[in-house]
Amino acid sequence: QRFVLSGNLHGGSVVASYPFDDSPEHKATGFYSKTSDDEVFKYLAKAYASNHPVMKTGEPHCPGDEDESFKDGITNGAHWYDVEGGMQDYNYVWANCFEITLELSCCKYPPASQLRQEWENNRESLITLIEKVHIGVKGFVKDSVTGSGLENATISVAGINHNITTGRFGDFHRLLIPGTYNLTVVLTGKKENVTNLFPEKKEILLLTHIRKLLYKMFLKVFSTSFKKSLPCNLFSGEPEFKYIGNMHGNEVVGRELLLNLIEYLCKNFGTDPEVTDLVRSTRIHLMPSMNPDGYEKSQEGDSISVIGRNNSNNFDLNRNFPDQFVQITDPTQPETIAVMSWMKSYPFVLSANLHGGSLVVNYPFDDDEQGVATYSKSPDDAVFQQIALSYSKENSQMFQGRPCKNMYPNEYFPHGITNGANWYNVPGGMQDWNYLQTNCFEVTIELGCVKYPFEKELPNFWEQNRRSLIQFMKQVHQGVKGFVLDATDGRGILNATISVAEINHPVTTYKTGDYWRLLVPGTYKITASARGYNPVTKNVTVKSEGAIQVNFTLVRSSTDSNNESKKGKGASTSTDDASDPTTKEFETLIKDLSAENGLESLMLRSSSNLALYRYHSYKDLSEFLRGLVMNYPHITNLTNLGQSAEYRHIWSLEISNKPNVSEPEEPKIRFVAGIHGNAPVGTELLLALAEFLCLNYKKNPAVTQLVERTRIVIVPSLNPDGRERAQEKDCTSKIGQTNARGKDLDTDFTNNASQPETKAIIENLIQKQDFSLSVALDGGSVLVTYPYDKPVQTVENKETLKHLASLYANNHPSMHMGQPSCPNKSDENIPGGVMRGAEWHSHLGSMKDYSVTYGHCPEITVYTSCCYFPSAAQLPSLWADNKRSLLSMLVEVHKGVHGFVKDKTGKPISKAVIVLNEGIKVHTKEGGYFHVLLAPGVHNINAIADGYQQQHSQVFVHHDAASSVVIVFDTDNRIFGLPRELVVTVSGATMSALILTACIIWCICSIKSNRHKDGFHRLRQHHDEYEDEIRMMSTGSKKSLLSHEFQDETDTEEETLYSSKH
Repeated sequence: QRFVLSGNLHGGSVVASYPFDDSPEHKATGFYSKTSDDEVFKYLAKAYASNHPVMKTGEPHCPGDEDESFKDGITNGAHWYDVEGGMQDYNYVWANCFEITLELSCCKYPPASQLRQEWENNRESLITLIEKVHIGVKGFVKDSVTGSGLENATISVAGINHNITTGRFGDFHRLLIPGTYNLTVVLTGKKENVTNLFPEKKEILLLTHIRKLLYKMFLKVFSTSFKKSLPCNLFSGEPEFKYIGNMHGNEVVGRELLLNLIEYLCKNFGTDPEVTDLVRSTRIHLMPSMNPDGYEKSQEGDSISVIGRNNSNNFDLNRNFPDQFVQITDPTQPETIAVMSWMKSYPFVLSANLHGGSLVVNYPFDDDEQGVATYSKSPDDAVFQQIALSYSKENSQMFQGRPCKNMYPNEYFPHGITNGANWYNVPGGMQDWNYLQTNCFEVTIELGCVKYPFEKELPNFWEQNRRSLIQFMKQVHQGVKGFVLDATDGRGILNATISVAEINHPVTTYKTGDYWRLLVPGTYKITASARGYNPVTKNVTVKSEGAIQVNFTLVRSSTDSNNESKKGKGASTSTDDASDPTTKEFETLIKDLSAENGLESLMLRSSSNLALYRYHSYKDLSEFLRGLVMNYPHITNLTNLGQSAEYRHIWSLEISNKPNVSEPEEPKIRFVAGIHGNAPVGTELLLALAEFLCLNYKKNPAVTQLVERTRIVIVPSLNPDGRERAQEKDCTSKIGQTNARGKDLDTDFTNNASQPETKAIIENLIQKQDFSLSVALDGGSVLVTYPYDKPVQTVENKETLKHLASLYANNHPSMHMGQPSCPNKSDENIPGGVMRGAEWHSHLGSMKDYSVTYGHCPEITVYTSCCYFPSAAQLPSLWADNKRSLLSMLVEVHKGVHGFVKDKTGKPISKAVIVLNEGIKVHTKEGGYFHVLLAPGVHNINAIADGYQQQHSQVFVHHDAASSVVIVFDTDNRIFGLPRELVVTVSGATMSALILTACIIWCICSIKSNRHKDGFHRLRQHHDEYEDEIRMMSTGSKKSLLSHEFQDETDTEEETLYSSKH
């Protein structure tokens, strides 16, 4: 709504207050902060006060302020007392609206019996103020040719530095007190005239420097006016290009050229073939001013000074980026952080940084290891020279190479280009950071010897650089482009590496597998590789006109056909469930939310009117949670996990379509905050997340599906006792960090946990082993840590843990830059915003370590702010910073591997052990389900269950979808670890051998026995003459008989003799 006049009704005094409410000096009281419309505001305030019986006296006589008086019942806001962030100032500065603040009574909340009198006091004043909306001048701004109203035209009043803009139909209302004024109407692309607004030619020239308010208006006009006519969506395979201007605030030519380029591209799209083709084939990003604060300080006509060069903190932004040779000790500035985040968010291919002070194109490297002026060659030196020449050749003065003869008579740049370090050494430059940390090739273009030329010279700058600007953008279409695809399913592979033989500078693919690699003409050996795939190398010839398309199709290291031989007979993998259309729909949603700007679109379509204006005490938190459950009983359940040392409840809120009902097929995620009571930001973020999900359930389709397919458990305050002792705005104080017994709870997660808070979490959440992911929120820095917090040599599943931590950091606007810039740690550098816990703050007994070791659940810890307990005023911005990251965790928990284990009869097998990559173990839940998060790539799975044969399989995990695994067990027929058939065969053969051996032995023994008897018989037959002797001997003494009977030697000899005869 384009409001013209407004009144903001307050209480506590009786006076009409008008802008400004604060001043640059922020003096507590007594400083008159005048607006450009001070006379109008005084007129409006008097209109109200003069009709109020008490206010017009200027003597409200409020208790405690009996001596306070206001002339005519009105006051300038800042003159009364300084108020930062007031609404009336915002209305005046950022909208067309004039607002005053009306203090209506000394008592802020008077008894109801006084309301009638208050109405009588204010009725006439209220009506009078409404009538004042019709003072001043009003009218329409129309196109003289078509007669249609012109929206966003600027209405300027001579002598009053405050403009307004026209509405949708060209209508405007400008409040003015009686008098004579000169009005001017301006619309970009139109002549400055009130009644004759003729369209200009599309070959536009800037005739003036665009200052702060007009700058914002200019960008707004072009972002809305051409939204439908220009192709703004990202298409796979379309390269990203960027120009950045005004990095040094007093170097303004680049800023003005980019504003002109915006208009030139928009106005000529669809009519100029060159522009149309460029816009349709390229995604062009233009940042006219990287240093708007410095620009506001700069001075027109400046040639050599440094006024406005640095940002408002007085740091040179082009010495503020992480450097390959030098440790940058200056704190990373907000502009630097914002730009690095932006450059990490898009797969930029080519870029130029527009400066002033000379006339040359400067290419990497900007510094060298020795820190001296010498040629510092990058691996792509030939490419950089080519793209630099593409700009300088179109600028005849630049190409001559002697730019500033009067200022630097000895300076010479052959063909108008130079290696940065060979010119002079610049550590911490942006162009080198682009080349080393992203896929982007960036050069720095110096546009003129005068840093801030007079506006009359701007048309000449446009003429000199227009062709160069266009020609340079075309260079983004040189070299090699294409896609890296998965041979199995044809999908693009994210973060595949494209390397060129003999050029040590690889680039990586984007989300759909697309890549661009700038190269000069020639023949190259190019290799595409990715984790879990066999690399592919191709010989490619690059030509001078246009990029050649080269696609790579990579085969997984163990292809599906080979996988089948490695799997158990019943193991199968899939990423689809064609039998369930709702599952397919949800899989599509997860892919969409994983895509670029997927989460942004979710947030834009969501109701996000959250009241983040104060912290919740324990009592407030309890009431808030009960209120959610009362208002959303079908998707929430509130549980008391236990009590703190001082007997406060430790609340657990479940959000799901079937709260408190076991759904083992759904992934379960845990959010925990407040383990340290002095860091309550996490608590407030989790309360905001819970409210966000509840508010948008059944209103936002994406949120609805996430809630219905996820079991979300939120523990907002693990240490409520410590939280009650902590104090707001204590950024470094440790008061409240421990529980009431003085124990740091993050050192008590052991098998002998001693604290009630720790026991409650262990027994009721962690030991249930049914969570797929846990996110803990803490404070004291801005980073994410992953297990382990204890010092260990190796970390199992490190890639997955680091992947989860990086996912959170990458969805945060600044965390992934790795520069928390916390007080007393300004030089702290955390690559990617992610670090193993032990490397950051090593300690034993942490919750994340216990969760991984005993809960079989990966857990990351997010440190949300440098200040432990920041002001409540920072909560909205902290929620804005972390909202996307928190939602990304709800999306990520639906990836990894979803599995189902059953036997051949279809019976689910619970409590089976799933071993991943020979290290990580999880157990199947009730119903045979299991779920585990894994980093994208190929992973090995072993499934073990008592009474069944062990199963082996491999699965490929995508970055944007879950992989499904169904494992079918065979009954274990093994005996002593060997197959039953083998054991039976060997046993049978062994028994047969034993039986045969026994038979042979028996036969031999039998033969021997028969031969012995037969031998004595034959002897007796042939020696009858001895019979008498034997008979006679038998009548002798018994002793003689026995002695003769046991003469074994004789018997043996006889037997041997007999045997030898045969």
